[in-house]
Parts: sequence; C-alpha cells; structure tokens
Amino acid sequence: MLDDQKLKITYSESDTKARYGASVSGIVSEAELTLSKVTPSLVIADHTFVPEELRGRGLARTLAAQLVADARDKGLRIVPLCPFVRSYAEKNREELADVIQW
Repeated sequence: MLDDQKLKITYSESDTKARYGASVSGIVSEAELTLSKVTPSLVIADHTFVPEELRGRGLARTLAAQLVADARDKGLRIVPLCPFVRSYAEKNREELADVIQW
C-alpha cells in the first residue's frame, strides 16, 4: 500500500463518461477506473486497469473505494460491469448495498 503523499487521485468527466486516475509520484504510468453514465443517478463501472509497474500496491481497490465514496456523496447507484469492481462489490456486498445495483 502507498502512503497518501505519494498517491494522487484525479477525476474527469464528460456528458457520458467519467474516469478516475491514480498516479504515484516518480512513475509516469497511471491506473484508471472508467465509468459510463446511464442516467443522472446511475453509472456503470466498465473498466479498471493498473499498469504492471503499479500492480500490487492496492491502486485498483483505492479507485473502487473512491468511486463508492463519491457515489454515496452524489446519491448515485453503480452497476459493477468491470470484473474488478464486481469482485470488490461481491466481497463487500452488505457494506455496499446502498450504492451497488445488481
């Protein structure tokens, strides 16, 4: 796991898509979690990718946790289409019941 001073999470969006990025100081590559916006209150988590040089540091889990926190703040529901987000949601089914739409 990384210490927070080395990790930077970014968020960008358009009308139909959104993207979380996670970068580590000193490494050019970036991990990502992408979303498709279905309605103003429903998003599909459709892709998570962590480059080889960043694997094993918990970045995908960190991005999924940020997505969940933001969904709670914004009153969104998440369809976990991406295999990683689906697995994360299944492992934490009770805790995430308020934001995951199966």
